[in-house]
Amino acid sequence: MSDRRPGSGTPDWVPLRDELRGEEPYGAPQIDVPVRLNTNENPYGPSEVAADDVAASVRAAALGLNRYPDREAWGLRTALAAYLSREIAGVDAAGVWAANGSNEVMQQILQAFGGPGRTALSFAPTYSMYPEYARNTHTRWIAGQRRDDFGIDAHAAVALIEAEQPDVVFLTSPNNPTGTALDPEHTRAVLESAPGIVVVDEAYAEFRRAGTPSALELLAEFPRLIVTRTMSKAFALAGGRLGYLAADPAIVDALRIVRLPYHLSSVTQATAEAALRHTDELLAQVDALRVERDRSADRLRAAGFQVAESDANFILFGTFDDRHAVWQALVDRGVLIRETGPLGWLRVSIGTPAEMDAFHTALQEVTTT
Repeated sequence: MSDRRPGSGTPDWVPLRDELRGEEPYGAPQIDVPVRLNTNENPYGPSEVAADDVAASVRAAALGLNRYPDREAWGLRTALAAYLSREIAGVDAAGVWAANGSNEVMQQILQAFGGPGRTALSFAPTYSMYPEYARNTHTRWIAGQRRDDFGIDAHAAVALIEAEQPDVVFLTSPNNPTGTALDPEHTRAVLESAPGIVVVDEAYAEFRRAGTPSALELLAEFPRLIVTRTMSKAFALAGGRLGYLAADPAIVDALRIVRLPYHLSSVTQATAEAALRHTDELLAQVDALRVERDRSADRLRAAGFQVAESDANFILFGTFDDRHAVWQALVDRGVLIRETGPLGWLRVSIGTPAEMDAFHTALQEVTTT
């Protein structure tokens, strides 16, 4: 099979949109090495009990695959609402929406609230897919800048919002690739100044440190707020592709206009519902990953690296004159991390203690030779 990437050197005869010529598809390198710490996956898979429940649920769904799935995914949305209600009371299924990963959730948000003649705004460095969602939906994209500590300057953010009047603002907490959690007062400042939708992307929310609040607490106060989550990280369900959001039911109804018919398969819904039945077990490793994150951050600082404060399951560290050379040297030693974020920085996902030990050993070899 060819490894040629679509969009890379596309022949002239292919009638690709002009703004897509020369573009590369999104994706972290997929390299077969012993230690893969580049895509923020949970290194701990489900137990045999949880896996058996998923398998039985999928088999039951398979017996009805001649029929279309529940296009509203009510059972799944009810289960997700119950999960979120453990954190903030009063979440109802009518105010929850789910799709194939938070990527599809974000795409639907810009399909509904962005588009030609509309503007989306965020603050860099942040998740690199946001401008691609904007490009794909013909939404004008504006990127402000974060502070040197990767937080948001609330005064500058409000000034930019007042100047650009964006239809959608993307905030990320904890932020990817920096791991930075937003100051709740800064989130409030953005919500009070934004004229349109504000999305707080909380893909890594379960990994935040104790006492760090969630934007879920602001839903009742700000009806144009959308809080997005995923089951890929804390729930160890990256292969299941399930992202979701909480918002005012009127926002959810607006998203239903642009969703594709039967966008969530019966198999996906069954898998996610089964995983939610094992919430406590699947989230049990989150505390262990937090401990390993903090231990690894301390080791990196002790080795002389700059380390961004992280509330996620990854660490951004640096700085390097030639980060690609460091990245490649780690790959050569069987350790794959991510070359992303500000120039000179690298990001490592948190793995098992053994995987993190292998990473630190390889990094020491690379940076001391």
